[in-house]
Amino acid sequence: MNAPSSTAYPLLSAIQCPADLRSLDRRELPALADELRQFLLESVSRTGGHLSSNLGTVELTIALHYIYNTPDDRIVWDVGHQTYGHKILTGRREAMDGLRQYGGISGFPRRSESEYDTFGTAHSSTSISAALGMAVAARNRREDRQAIAVIGDGAMSAGMAFEALNNAGDTEDLNLLVVLNDNEMSISPPVGALTKILARLMPTYNAARSAGKKVLGVAPPMLDFARRVEEHVKGMVTPGTLFEEFGFNYVGPIDGHDLNALLPMLQALKKEKGPQFLHVITRKGQGYKLAEADPILYHGVSQFDHTEGIKAGKGGGKLTYTQVFSDWLCDIAATDERVVGITPAMREGSGLVRFAETYPDRYFDVGIAEQHAVTFAGGLAAEGFKPVVAIYSTFLQRGYDQLIHDIALQNLPVVFAIDRAGLVGADGATHHGAYDLSYMACIPNMVIMAPADENECRQMLYTAYRHEGPSAVRYPRGGGLGIKPAEEMVELPLGKGEVRRKGSTVALLAFGSMLEPALEVGKKLDATVVNMRFIKPLDEALIREMAAEHDLLVTIEENAVIGGAGSEVSRVIEESGLPARCLRLGLPDTFIDHGDQKRLLADAGLSPEGIIARIQQTLDRFK
Repeated sequence: MNAPSSTAYPLLSAIQCPADLRSLDRRELPALADELRQFLLESVSRTGGHLSSNLGTVELTIALHYIYNTPDDRIVWDVGHQTYGHKILTGRREAMDGLRQYGGISGFPRRSESEYDTFGTAHSSTSISAALGMAVAARNRREDRQAIAVIGDGAMSAGMAFEALNNAGDTEDLNLLVVLNDNEMSISPPVGALTKILARLMPTYNAARSAGKKVLGVAPPMLDFARRVEEHVKGMVTPGTLFEEFGFNYVGPIDGHDLNALLPMLQALKKEKGPQFLHVITRKGQGYKLAEADPILYHGVSQFDHTEGIKAGKGGGKLTYTQVFSDWLCDIAATDERVVGITPAMREGSGLVRFAETYPDRYFDVGIAEQHAVTFAGGLAAEGFKPVVAIYSTFLQRGYDQLIHDIALQNLPVVFAIDRAGLVGADGATHHGAYDLSYMACIPNMVIMAPADENECRQMLYTAYRHEGPSAVRYPRGGGLGIKPAEEMVELPLGKGEVRRKGSTVALLAFGSMLEPALEVGKKLDATVVNMRFIKPLDEALIREMAAEHDLLVTIEENAVIGGAGSEVSRVIEESGLPARCLRLGLPDTFIDHGDQKRLLADAGLSPEGIIARIQQTLDRFK
């Protein structure tokens, strides 16, 4: 597939910044929207990335940059995967060929990338808080600037969004606009009471309102009276009152794909003082029939031919760790009615689709609410259930206090199936699971495991299920080594590693995904290789044995080297009084950018060649 040609986009190709956009006649904007939508489709089909969400925000993006004086006026995009159109209109059209690729632009807003990216976002529900901070800063500096938070894709289901609304509605003299991009979608199907209220009541309210205008329009005094009554009545049937009770002036809902509705509404709201709330209705995948029909499939895509659409895979490849988890959860649920599955709005990504279909009464998608997901699991565990929380490593960070206070402190038997541990590739720094070993290892009562292959993943999940306390199994994104998991489930002895290769001088202590490169290094250096399996409890006896038999112990982990598993191995060696030295290898003390996973691991020194180089440097230094 060839790169999109600028000659096919006469309006779009002339826009290098929003000032160029604002020079267009309003009558040209629908044609620009068509060009932008087609460019997005062609571009993302070539690079991969988030498609449905970006197709759904084309008109909204154009309208915001047309009405507001960006970058002086601040736009904060929630979640951030809906900002490709924003990037294109703010001088990064040609850079889209490198989207999410090594050395290319990010798939999310990034302050270091553009002055138009006013706040970095990739995790959900942060936009209102950030925009509120910007609005207060403008007020205190007496600057006449606007702050706009665009929130959607399920992000309103998180408590943080309502914490920000609560604060904003009680803060005076703000130029703050919250735009609810209501596409009735998150990454998974929408859940929660708020979503149901929006979906159920708004059509009824709008139909009644429209009919009332027609009937009463012939009698102006009656129409004026009806408007006053409407303010009271709508509170009984619409979610608008919910936001008005927070102190916002609620307007909407309006068609988010109708520029003739969006532009005058935004122009009017720009003149208003105080917190404003605009509710717009959009359609995820708008303008591309295949994405409209299946917005989840087209949410995050790899390269594909957009003229034919995404083709079903042929199968027969290696199992992904997510599939291993999915199969295990269904298998264990068949044997134990106490098992329940919980996810914070990541049914597809975390592998819970089959479980949700097979055991609907035992499946809980709590929305984008990681804190609640963890404590909800704790409540179930306290009543004798066996909750399994399927969650990405980078998202568990958002429920850290609950992990400590509500689970570990009470020693509740909750299993955390932690997906996307280690480097995840194209999503970059915001989504790398680089810290879970560090932030979990310091928590008392936790059992933490990292599988080296698919079968070990299945057995560790079973071990976690059998453990009467909090436990975590952390596994990487993507395919395993091609090892078929055994159908039989066997409980592993807690805190016991295994020697996979005997050598001399150097012992490699590998955690999880790092066993494969460690075995390759072991052959080349004639080194001992240990599959540690457990991060907590550590196999301290095995570590002391290795320290007594080798001059150098090398820990290898796909986790931040600071505070990681290697730090605990060093402690054991130091406390043993043995003379062996310890070299700790892991992810460096920096935020790692996006790119191919193998390339990123190599840059971090975790390829076989990088590991060998570090070992040789260390041995040379100790001669």
